[in-house]
Amino acid sequence: MAGTFHLSVITPERAVLETEATAVVFPAWDGEVGVLPQRAPFLFEMGIGVLRVESPEGKQTLYVDGGFAQMVGDKLTLLTEGAKRLDELDRG
Repeated sequence: MAGTFHLSVITPERAVLETEATAVVFPAWDGEVGVLPQRAPFLFEMGIGVLRVESPEGKQTLYVDGGFAQMVGDKLTLLTEGAKRLDELDRG
């Protein structure tokens, strides 16, 4: 599909999210990084915070717990210690 790239969000336990995305914003250790289709390759150390994903199916938001982000070709891979949807977080 033109104008998209593949996103994988992976924790040690499982693949949390596999989708085609049109835009992704993730927390880096020193700020936020935005990714659009045809992005140059990169490797970032991720921080703790909110991951925002826009896809043809709609928007999704996850909370991620550090890790690494790598863009190669049309594939963005986020390896993180933990990833949860905001409604799954324990606020207690």
